[in-house]
Amino acid sequence: MKNIAILVLAAGKSTRMKAPKQLVKIGNNYLLETVLTKAKAINRNHVYCVLGANATTIRREIASSNIHFVYNNNFETGLSASIVSGINAMYLKPYLYDGVLILLGDMPAIEKDYLQSMIDLFSRDKSKIIASNYKNKLGVPAVFPKSYFLKLKSLQGDFGAKDILNNNTDVIAMQKQTNFIDIDTEKDLQDFKNSILK
Repeated sequence: MKNIAILVLAAGKSTRMKAPKQLVKIGNNYLLETVLTKAKAINRNHVYCVLGANATTIRREIASSNIHFVYNNNFETGLSASIVSGINAMYLKPYLYDGVLILLGDMPAIEKDYLQSMIDLFSRDKSKIIASNYKNKLGVPAVFPKSYFLKLKSLQGDFGAKDILNNNTDVIAMQKQTNFIDIDTEKDLQDFKNSILK
């Protein structure tokens, strides 16, 4: 489905990691590279990656082709600013997207098949949001239809799109599950590395 943009959020300061977590190594690849590779497998030419803290260092190390890198000047104000930056960048491109798949750059275990299932579900009804199901709440990865782009552009604070996902009747929760681990600390990283060695 080529009219879906993919927005990868990777602008954080990695405070708990004490180093840019986008550049921690998992196998032979950087963490962010792992996520971008999965995103490109879904829609190669329409992946947007929002950077903020350590952007110059990250860009020097990650030279992924076919990625539209976006700089978020307001990354310190929270996750919402990265979504706003990404949506604004999409508006500058000559494409008419039916929706956007938003995912985080620190969630390397989410399978490509899971992301594809989200897009397949969205393609059946492009008026609905497709959200990941964390049992007691909904979250990203999530697909938002174009009718929500203006709401996404007006987000503020460090809550991202949680309010839209959890206070809306136009949301379909994914029944399929995946590994939602996000890498915030050295322990998270080591636990994930140990899990993939089993």
